[in-house]
Amino acid sequence: MSENASQMELDERIALLRRNISELMEQATGASGAAVEEALANRLNEQQDMLNELLKKREAMG
Repeated sequence: MSENASQMELDERIALLRRNISELMEQATGASGAAVEEALANRLNEQQDMLNELLKKREAMG
């Protein structure tokens, strides 16, 4: 796979994670109950960690 294709794939994954985070934020605003809120918070943290990792990879690619 070419570097350009790798960067495009990385950009697509980043966009997907950003959409997921946005959707989770919307769900969190309407959530009620400690267990639901905690589950959403955990998922948000996981998605944000993955996004940060991909952004670092993209930055390293130049």
